[in-house]
Amino acid sequence: VQLQASGGGLVQAGGSLRLSCAASGRTASSLAMAWFRQAPGKEREFVAAIGWSGDKTFYGDSVKGRLTISRDNAKNTASLQMTSLKSEDTAVYYCAAGGRQYSDVVPTFRDRYGYWGQGTLVTVSS
Repeated sequence: VQLQASGGGLVQAGGSLRLSCAASGRTASSLAMAWFRQAPGKEREFVAAIGWSGDKTFYGDSVKGRLTISRDNAKNTASLQMTSLKSEDTAVYYCAAGGRQYSDVVPTFRDRYGYWGQGTLVTVSS
């Protein structure tokens, strides 16, 4: 599975941005997908995850109510809609795929994800 993240950029605080993750490979649609982020000098943290079928979603506490993860298995894509952005959302955002195929368990720990995209930078100016 190969992942390509896009959509990052510079946005003002309070604004919105939509990230996309294009997946290739036969098994991509059978895996959970997630977004993690890493700010300068900080560890990579969990942002959001979605099950293979799209019916289960999980969010990090700091983004609940502001970010929405979705996926389209027909197009092999996952998206992260970000609203009400804050300066502390500034980070490189990585999409990831992993977990067990067709599993109802949606991982939120990064070591459960075996496939990673290259990251896209989101900068929120205050």
